[in-house]
Amino acid sequence: MTRQRAAVSDLLERTDDFRSAQQLHESLRAAGDTVGLATVYRTLQALVESGEVDVLRADDGETLYRRCESVKHHHHLVCRRCGTTVEISGGGVETWAEEMAATHGFTAIEHTLDLFGVCAECSRSDDRA
Repeated sequence: MTRQRAAVSDLLERTDDFRSAQQLHESLRAAGDTVGLATVYRTLQALVESGEVDVLRADDGETLYRRCESVKHHHHLVCRRCGTTVEISGGGVETWAEEMAATHGFTAIEHTLDLFGVCAECSRSDDRA
């Protein structure tokens, strides 16, 4: 692993929320790391392919990344306001996906499921306002 890729990986270790490649690049540059944006993208893609990083599509279509807490297949529950994210299992979804694939003769299926809402803390803030 190159120094630049290690810097991207280390930053992800210290980052709890989802961030875009551009945001990660800006953080690296602000810290004095001379990592190119293309290197950030390549590193993120490699980490996604190895299952070390989660990917999420924001409402505006931008791709966001975060270090996985779990290496097993999982889904996310994401607060639309503050970005708090919880990794969740999807037993029922997994069963449904397998059944739909089998019904239609598909194999080697993949899927992504992310749920968006308002977390308890943001909801309490609304109640106080």
